[in-house]
Amino acid sequence: MSRKAQGIRIDDRGAVPTRPPGPIRHAERLDPAIFAFPVEKMRSGYYSDKYFVRAREMLLAQGRGPLVTMQVFQKHDAVVAGTDEAIAILKLCLTEGYDFSDLEVSALRDGDRAHPWETVMLITGPYPAFAHLETLYAGVLARRTRIATNTRAVVEAAWPKPVMFFPARHDHWMVQTGDGWAAHIAGAIGVSTDAQASWWGSSGIGTVPHGLIAAHGGDTVAATKGLAGQLSDDVQIVSLVDFDNDSVATSLAVARALGDRLWGVRLDTSGTMVDRAMVGEMGDFDPRGVNRHLVHKVRDALDGAGFQRVKIVVSGGFAADKIRAFEEAGVPADSYGVGSVLMRGSFDYTADIVLVEGEPVAKAGRWFRANDRLELVT
Repeated sequence: MSRKAQGIRIDDRGAVPTRPPGPIRHAERLDPAIFAFPVEKMRSGYYSDKYFVRAREMLLAQGRGPLVTMQVFQKHDAVVAGTDEAIAILKLCLTEGYDFSDLEVSALRDGDRAHPWETVMLITGPYPAFAHLETLYAGVLARRTRIATNTRAVVEAAWPKPVMFFPARHDHWMVQTGDGWAAHIAGAIGVSTDAQASWWGSSGIGTVPHGLIAAHGGDTVAATKGLAGQLSDDVQIVSLVDFDNDSVATSLAVARALGDRLWGVRLDTSGTMVDRAMVGEMGDFDPRGVNRHLVHKVRDALDGAGFQRVKIVVSGGFAADKIRAFEEAGVPADSYGVGSVLMRGSFDYTADIVLVEGEPVAKAGRWFRANDRLELVT
């Protein structure tokens, strides 16, 4: 994969910056139609906490529509994502009889960094119009920000090597589209499903799965050759080489069989297993899983056999700290596949009414926090 293909920016001297460029900040917000919301159910309150729905119903029954300012924030250093989705909820799912023109909404952009307690979004308008939507917009902001922030951490740890976003199998399929977008704006170079890539018009990438190898009787070479024969020459073939727990021998066998058609091999040894290549060298390091000694062994074996061009992708338990340790030690991994670790943590959002009819009204400990970085939404 060329540096251009990886999306790595190179300066005028041909050097790669020591720090990655900032998160991707698209010029235009996503079209609300792209989210394919079940609008009527969302408008009815079907997905909302019941107390918000009942609050709306009571205000409507009383004929009350106080003009409020809702302030939305979270409590960590974070890469914000989900603002376009939250805005789309406000545009499409307001209470019947209200329109987005009844609101004034300002927000940060997907890809912006936010500090703890910094206002990410302000919504001003008649409270019955959007009272029922708090559950929804706070939820999408929380999840997408979590994915974006976690992905950004591993992107920065791995720089300038690419990170591939591979957590689809660790969560419900319905979250893929928005999670893929959050990873994309955070700097992940590829995602594993077409759904994850759909919001920016790309497609998923992948390797030879264990299931395909098993379907070929455990023959990694046969599975890889079969897949290569089915795909066009512009698709980079990456073979998974841990099926027999002998990554060195399998990498060499696949490289010899596929020649120039093989782009790379992926090491994915389980964290409870010790690859055969490590058996004679245990003693002063943890030999389980994909460790730096194993990567060196595979690299040395490939180079020694004339396969210097074959790349090494590593996966299986790679969080930012492990990636950073690999990079500091000069481990010859060419890219990182990261999965379930990107789902961890919490970036919960809070929404507070801080102004009513322009006057300060907020629960104890909260107050209006202006933020001149917010952009007015039209």
